[in-house]
Amino acid sequence: MRIGYACKTLGVLNTDMKSCILKNASKERIIELTKHNLAALNNMIDYNIENNIKLFRISSDLIPFGSSAVNNIKWWEIFSEEMKFIGNKIKKSNMRVSVHPGQYTVLNSNKINVVQKAVEELVYHTRILDSLNINYAHKVVLHIGGAYDNKRLSIERFIENYKLLPDNVKRRLVIENDDKIYNIKEVLDIGLKLNIPVIFDNLHNKINSPEQKMRELYWIEQCKVTWKKEDGNQKIHYSQQAEHKKIGSHSDFISINQFINFYEMLSRNDIDIMLEVKDKNLSCVKCINCTTKELKINELEEEYRKYKYTILERSHFTYEKLIELLKDKEELSAISFYNLIENGLKNEGDSNSFINAATHVWDNLKSDATEKEKVNFFKYLERYKNQNTGIRTVKNYLKKLAVKYDHNYLLNSLYFYI
Repeated sequence: MRIGYACKTLGVLNTDMKSCILKNASKERIIELTKHNLAALNNMIDYNIENNIKLFRISSDLIPFGSSAVNNIKWWEIFSEEMKFIGNKIKKSNMRVSVHPGQYTVLNSNKINVVQKAVEELVYHTRILDSLNINYAHKVVLHIGGAYDNKRLSIERFIENYKLLPDNVKRRLVIENDDKIYNIKEVLDIGLKLNIPVIFDNLHNKINSPEQKMRELYWIEQCKVTWKKEDGNQKIHYSQQAEHKKIGSHSDFISINQFINFYEMLSRNDIDIMLEVKDKNLSCVKCINCTTKELKINELEEEYRKYKYTILERSHFTYEKLIELLKDKEELSAISFYNLIENGLKNEGDSNSFINAATHVWDNLKSDATEKEKVNFFKYLERYKNQNTGIRTVKNYLKKLAVKYDHNYLLNSLYFYI
């Protein structure tokens, strides 16, 4: 089983993608941005390998204006060596990657130009995976599209327009149920008719379920039939509803107790789970650690070092409980550790806790800082105390100093990122 995350890697330096506005999309600028983005992707893949993450969704923004006529460079030739280099890392680490075109990729549209654009978008995403020189277990994920006041005709149009796709696109394509229009039963019917693998999305199914009320495991097992050997392991999407937000919004982090219940319900190892969650890789590492048998204590100690200042600024009580928990090596479990982390993250903190955490971070920097930097730090802190600036200003200054003095301990913490 692989557990993965989508597109962005939080708290890891040099992993941010860059783009530009249309009027600045010159050939030189697109090449420059593509080079940057491939370097960022390479760093993400390295991070995933280091953290035993073997499932990852590559951002559609990898190649700026990738499916647009604005981008007329043959990036797959210019950057073929870089792509193959990254692809080799993916293959050697047994990682599985995917791409997921956005909501405007509508293959069953009743407008010819929209359909053509969807085909171009799918060709672009397929070209990313083909350029990595990886097999057909690495997929392009697509929703069915709109209903256009007649779902039956819209399904027929999807089936007809599917014929427009090149064979290499068809071999990579997988389809997924959505939270508004096409439920898992309808997507399964299409998948079986066209021989397309089907992804089950648990949150979408809760929101938009078939009239035939069945347990999640039933639909997951039905979808399994659509996955052939060359498609790799069956893949599903897992997310949790964000509290107090509109229906369908993904949670800030995966609640580990809910996830473990879902994981144990599956009772299978031949399935890959893509997490869709705001904190991306952080929840991914959590879920991997909590499902790893005989996890080494130092893995949790490393996690504590990443979270400690974030928890300190939100809940001093939880911070103390974490220290106490880590002392008992015999009884320590990943689930109890992450339950405490989650409790801490649910707190918003206050000005006193923010100042306390900032001061603790400053203690790591003060021996390197110049006199002027010391004055500046306490000036920012005083301005925050007097409500003349936000805590983010203080944290940004601390991050600037951490970068300047190469304090990897601080830069590898999550204090500056969540």
